[in-house]
Amino acid sequence: MIRLLRPLRSGTTYTRVLHLWVPALPFSVWMFVDPDTPWVPLLVLVPLGLVATVRKGEGVQARLLLTPAEADPGISEEPSANLRDRARTSLWILVRAVLAAAAWCATVWLPVLVHSLVRLATGSAPTEVPVLEDLPGHWAFALLVPVPLVLLYAALVGLGSLATAAARRLLGPSPAERLAALEARTELLLERTRIARELHDSIGHALTVAVVQAGAARAANSPEFTARALAAIEETGRTALEDLERVLGVLRESERPASTRPTLTDAGRLLESARASGAKVDAEVTGPLETLPGPVSREGYRILQEALTNVLRHAGAVPARVRVAARDGLLTLEVRNPLPDERPSPGRGSGLRGIRERAALLGGRAHTGPDGDGDWQVRVELPLG
Repeated sequence: MIRLLRPLRSGTTYTRVLHLWVPALPFSVWMFVDPDTPWVPLLVLVPLGLVATVRKGEGVQARLLLTPAEADPGISEEPSANLRDRARTSLWILVRAVLAAAAWCATVWLPVLVHSLVRLATGSAPTEVPVLEDLPGHWAFALLVPVPLVLLYAALVGLGSLATAAARRLLGPSPAERLAALEARTELLLERTRIARELHDSIGHALTVAVVQAGAARAANSPEFTARALAAIEETGRTALEDLERVLGVLRESERPASTRPTLTDAGRLLESARASGAKVDAEVTGPLETLPGPVSREGYRILQEALTNVLRHAGAVPARVRVAARDGLLTLEVRNPLPDERPSPGRGSGLRGIRERAALLGGRAHTGPDGDGDWQVRVELPLG
């Protein structure tokens, strides 16, 4: 019983009733003009569905009144894009007018019936309902008073649910809109994945450098070395904060240009950061890095950053050879370092997996693993065209 009365406590029930009443306005006005032809407003309202913007207005109104508590009710707020959308909108207007007529009849005649039954129960002759005019008054008619009220409640709740179902069917997203929404969702997921990689690469590199520097400073027991280590940690931390602010800027501003991200022209700070952490980096950079395509240069920077982070994390302060070459339509990134036998191989880390994914995304290829000479090698080739 309580479940049946639950719609009475829901605001959605009353907004749906309001939605049902709205179309009755033009019909009510027309009844003063020509009560013998109440269907005439349909000749004007239904063709309005062929106007593209009418679909948007009906969608906004349906979402606001029929589904006010739902974040994604399955009702479009876009104008009609093709003839099929226009036809569905016209049919929706017709269905809405029919439901409005039913709601109007229920909200007018059922309360009138209640009033007539009350008059009969009190011994008066009702004049509103012709069928009841000739019946003698009797107190037993009071027992029938709840029946029209229950019917009114059921009619309004049922018609509201029916209008909501029809709106989802006739004003729902078209196949093209569903495809566009799916593409937008895919883009959002890809952007989140990219942001996760940005944070992993930047913060992971900064934390690795800080840990290595702090450990080396404690082992060296030298004030001068400690001062240099703290300076390197400060510089790396500041760079990480800049990267974090940049990534958060992407989250706040969807239109933020990708050009604000670091590129291979900023690779010098990565090499200096690795050197400050104790690694002996032998770098060779050839080719016009400033003319590289933006996506290649930005992803190349992250690949180089992750490779150097892996050196510090898994091999420590060891000699590392870095080669960056851009020529013959190909960008080659190579990082080699000796990997002591007692240290675990980094080949299964998420960082190396990220390197492979970045390379594949740009149509390149990546090789990570031993090179046969006792060194660990990360070699990535990215096409420039």
